[in-house]
Amino acid sequence: MQSEGMTKSASAVKAFLSGGPLPLFIGGEWRASKRNVTFPTVDPGSGALLAEVHNAEAEDVDAAVQAARRAFKQSDWARMKPQHRGVYLQRLADLVDNHKETLAEIESLDVGKPSGQASWDIGNFSATLRYYADLALHVSHREPIPVTHHEARSVRHPYGVCGFIFPWNFPFLLVGWGISPALAAGNTVVIKPAEDTPLSTIYLARLVKEAGIPDGVINIVPGLGETTGAALARHPGLNRMSFTGSPEVGRMVAEACGRNLVPVKLELGGKGAAVIFDDVDVKSTVDKLVGAVTLNTGQVCCTATRWVVQAKIYDEFAQRAIERIKAVRIGYWNDPQAEMGPLVSAKQVARVFGYLDRGRQEGADMLLAGGKASVPGKESGFYVKPALLAGSPDIVAAREEIFGPVSFLLRFRTERRQPIWSTARPTD
Repeated sequence: MQSEGMTKSASAVKAFLSGGPLPLFIGGEWRASKRNVTFPTVDPGSGALLAEVHNAEAEDVDAAVQAARRAFKQSDWARMKPQHRGVYLQRLADLVDNHKETLAEIESLDVGKPSGQASWDIGNFSATLRYYADLALHVSHREPIPVTHHEARSVRHPYGVCGFIFPWNFPFLLVGWGISPALAAGNTVVIKPAEDTPLSTIYLARLVKEAGIPDGVINIVPGLGETTGAALARHPGLNRMSFTGSPEVGRMVAEACGRNLVPVKLELGGKGAAVIFDDVDVKSTVDKLVGAVTLNTGQVCCTATRWVVQAKIYDEFAQRAIERIKAVRIGYWNDPQAEMGPLVSAKQVARVFGYLDRGRQEGADMLLAGGKASVPGKESGFYVKPALLAGSPDIVAAREEIFGPVSFLLRFRTERRQPIWSTARPTD
């Protein structure tokens, strides 16, 4: 039985998604894209269309940057005292908290993650916003520098217009991480959400408007990477740029920013590892690592997906891992028992399966082969089974980021010598 709050949330989500193509948010106004081109965003848990979204073209991105620049120069935002900006940011955080159920449902629908995980992400956004609003109150903006016969000081000023390109795995949380310090310092922002998961960021614009944040301080331009993202990265009107995503796209963003001498922050891929010594509690350690690699269906850039296990406990650890991974419950976002949802897209499914195929061809021991998972009533969803491989560290699945629920087991004998790698299966 649904609570009144859940019923209201579901109604709000339905109204949001059914209002026609979702627009851009530029200079405090909702706008269709200049060429009136849209793209679809789908529910990865069912494959169903969620909404059509306007695709920002280069002209739209330019309008957003210009709106941000006007707001930086002409509104009081950059010149406000930190405590005055903090009032707006705290108000926005309050609104996010008040709309938490609605935002969490939108996030779950768009990303596929279980509702509890999405709800945590929404709470993290408001907590991050409050943290930086408070931190700004304690930063000294003028510091004297002791230089003989000179009057010298360091002075802190906001940069200006900051561009952000966010990924699809934690769309709302990462928006909070990116824009909170920028806004608290007095900058204005242009946000390009991922085309796979733009919905929660578009909904945020409603709350920005309600919070009374001056027009143009926050601008949102959803669209495809090759059009919207490329136009933002190469725009000469930016003062700072931030990109989170793949190393391949990161190189292109860095090159585009370099041509305009725009400083850029890049957060790219990785291949995390956990080193497990023989003095651990094997059951507890396995449970935690399986929980980590299935969180958000393994679509986490800092997850430990290589498990480097000391030889004495390797067999026990591997057997326990097999049993625990097999028990992971896969389900739709509103299944209260679901530990793992779908991958975000058919493209991501193909990527994960491609790595599994390459691992098999290169001689990996497929302790758990992964593959397509079945969720009753959601046959068109992008569900996969977690996989567990073992073998040489030279195998591609042990070296490259897969961005899915795939772990790779490696064995070592002692930390003081060259590791002894093994492809052996755990003993029965």
